[in-house]
Amino acid sequence: FIVGGLLALAIAWMLRTTRMGLRLRVVGDSTDAARAMGLSPDRIRLLATGAGGALAGVGGAYLSLYYPGSWTEGISSGQGLMAIALVIFARWQPMRCLWAALLFGAAGAIGPALQSVGISTGYYLFAAAPYALTLAVMFITCRPNQTLSGAPGELSLTR
Repeated sequence: FIVGGLLALAIAWMLRTTRMGLRLRVVGDSTDAARAMGLSPDRIRLLATGAGGALAGVGGAYLSLYYPGSWTEGISSGQGLMAIALVIFARWQPMRCLWAALLFGAAGAIGPALQSVGISTGYYLFAAAPYALTLAVMFITCRPNQTLSGAPGELSLTR
């Protein structure tokens, strides 16, 4: 948890203040502007995707090796889709992603927490809380005129 929080801070700082962050943001917003600056958008995207994949691999390794303590079939149970929704909800900002992840994690902890104090009625309903929260947040925050606010410009479908 602490490493994840520090990593979110470091990525937010890197994207905001370093030359590498500026290059990554330029490539995400406009490939034409990146090419005009003499950058290779394909190379930068490949490296950024590789770094994101490495971080996702660390998260997947933690999820499958440490979290349950044994092999469990279907352990991710759709959490990857929730992670994509989380990034859209947080408008592609690392610190907002951290807070949104804490919100979704708290929703996932409701069921086990209630079961530990003896409330087992409606356990399956509480187990579905993170997914229901994801749908509710996406429904509330993603309006047609606001869907891509904060998103990288290259994600626009109107090009």
